Amino acid sequence: MLIPVLLFLVGLACLIKGGDWFVDGAVGIAHRFHMPELLIGATVVSIGTTLPEVMVSAQAALEHNSGISYGNAIGSVICNTSLIAALTIAIRPSGVDKKTLRFPVAAFFLSAGIYAGIAYTTGRFQRVHGLLFLAMFLAYIIINVIQMKRSPAPDTVTEETSETEKPIWADIGLLALGAVLIAVGAKLLVDNGTLIAEALGVPSSVIGLTMVALGTSLPELVTAITALAKGHSALSLGNIIGANIFNLILVSGTAITISPFAIPVEKTIAGMNASLVVDIPVMLSVMAILTLPPLATGKLKRWQGILLLCIYVGFTAFQFIH
Repeated sequence: MLIPVLLFLVGLACLIKGGDWFVDGAVGIAHRFHMPELLIGATVVSIGTTLPEVMVSAQAALEHNSGISYGNAIGSVICNTSLIAALTIAIRPSGVDKKTLRFPVAAFFLSAGIYAGIAYTTGRFQRVHGLLFLAMFLAYIIINVIQMKRSPAPDTVTEETSETEKPIWADIGLLALGAVLIAVGAKLLVDNGTLIAEALGVPSSVIGLTMVALGTSLPELVTAITALAKGHSALSLGNIIGANIFNLILVSGTAITISPFAIPVEKTIAGMNASLVVDIPVMLSVMAILTLPPLATGKLKRWQGILLLCIYVGFTAFQFIH
């Protein structure tokens, strides 16, 4: 029991330090190339923090475990939005650049619309759908890079700070090392947290719904909190939206391409698949609550965070009750 506890604490330390370095590296790169923080958060940071979901879904696909492959993507979007983003907004609401936010939000709802359309009309994801999602991922990255070059962030770096600026390899190194520490920390935390829970007699179903599900979203949580503490709220919001996009087109695309699957029917409501009645609608709703108000007003409000947290509690309770 002592070793799992020690490794759990090591994992926590890796997550905290990894998140610190990851944000520093991302912000350094964003400033160096005059990129808006929200866009760098929606691309570079999001790829790094989505790696655990990619690994989990790919492994599940190789083992033909469609429940994890399917649920991991939607569950991570809901967790990222109604828990992680909600916490940061409830603690520190902030302003948002509506122009920069527009494309990532549109990209998410386009991806989610295609994803939901396939789920509701065919009930099965074919390999061609997986390849389509992966192509959308590449297109999203390319469009973001072009957008960054055309609309650089204002140059706020003074001549004095540019002289003492770290070399680019240092920022890239921080980003890479931070990503590795986050991935290692998340695995240590999940694996040893599961061992601790089992030793305490916690049911395996509860472990799966809590430790493992939240574990793959820990990088987003740590990055969001670290970015918030450092005053980079735009980076945090961009990371959440970008990670949600990648959960649908990169995580799902990888899993579907490896092993196509039908929509799992594990629970029903009035004879209908609970995933189609609850999970997908909740995913779309929480993203609408998170993104549509700031698109209209340019501000994130505390009520959004509180409402999203309430939805997360209700959604989690529903999973346990049913």
